[in-house]
Amino acid sequence: MAPVLDLYNGEIISYQIEKRPSLKLVTDMLKKAVRKLPTGTMLMLHSDQGWQYRHKAYQGILKDNRITQSMSRKGNCLDNAVMENFFGHLKAELLYLQDFNSVEQFVLLLKEYLHYYNHHRIRQKLNGLSPVQFRTQQMIAA
Repeated sequence: MAPVLDLYNGEIISYQIEKRPSLKLVTDMLKKAVRKLPTGTMLMLHSDQGWQYRHKAYQGILKDNRITQSMSRKGNCLDNAVMENFFGHLKAELLYLQDFNSVEQFVLLLKEYLHYYNHHRIRQKLNGLSPVQFRTQQMIAA
């Protein structure tokens, strides 16, 4: 799974699931994220140094959409701590709790978990709201 996590509220705004890591995995994920951006938005997208994130096609999508790329330094997981934290929750709250009968079952439950994570899983630093509830509340207040 290749997700994009918004640091504003911790929401997974885009993801792509494939059976193996590939360029298509990350470019499809990035294209989904770009479709959600308001026109003219200038963002920074952080990733590790995987070959897919250094590929010309991936970097071209970033450039075409005025997104600045930021990468972790080799051997420094602290740069990616927020995403590592998300994957820790995913493993503890889904992956380690059950055995899966098939890849298809896992993917179905993963999608359900991502919906739960964004819409129902409350976070203390978001004043007891889920990421989507927090964003909605902030937009109404603005």
